Amino acid sequence: MPFPERLAIASANPHKLRELGRICADWPVQWVTVETHDGSWPDVDEPHETYPENAAEKARAVASAFGIPAMADDSGLEVEGLSGGPGPRSARFAGAEASDEENLVKLIAAVQDMPPEGRRARYVCVAALATPDGELVDASGSCTGTLVSDRRGERGFGYDPIFVPDETPDRTMAELADEEKDRISHRGRAFRALREFLAEG
Repeated sequence: MPFPERLAIASANPHKLRELGRICADWPVQWVTVETHDGSWPDVDEPHETYPENAAEKARAVASAFGIPAMADDSGLEVEGLSGGPGPRSARFAGAEASDEENLVKLIAAVQDMPPEGRRARYVCVAALATPDGELVDASGSCTGTLVSDRRGERGFGYDPIFVPDETPDRTMAELADEEKDRISHRGRAFRALREFLAEG
């Protein structure tokens, strides 16, 4: 599947749109986003228990609604001491309508008494691209690290203030400059892998 001329980003999350704007800045496409599109934007649930299924659900819904290819991702944080949770339910860890802050507070409480081995964690992302006629491709990326119980840093979003990547053992993800984060993040790795697939045509 080659690069399409126009490509929609199936997300209304402003944090994610900013990250993807940086990560995918060199893609040879015309972007369609909730910020540039006139009219209603599909509100797509994430009903599945796996990242690939949720990413595909979002990409297919927007591709079908607009009649152009669309890409989406689903991501989560998997914690050893929580048996891989919250995983695909990371955005709803503290409840269906939970905010980033509520999810973060709940995770801090969950890990604060864990031994170091229980705090080992990894961010996972699956990026999917769907066409209106049913084609689908995806790629994945991950970033391993350790959780701390004291939040640090003002950048990033989600669980970034307590996630210390293995590549930067003295700083949380929220303390990294944008280019540092994008280079090692699960989302950066997933979308660069998807770009390589499209570049091969």
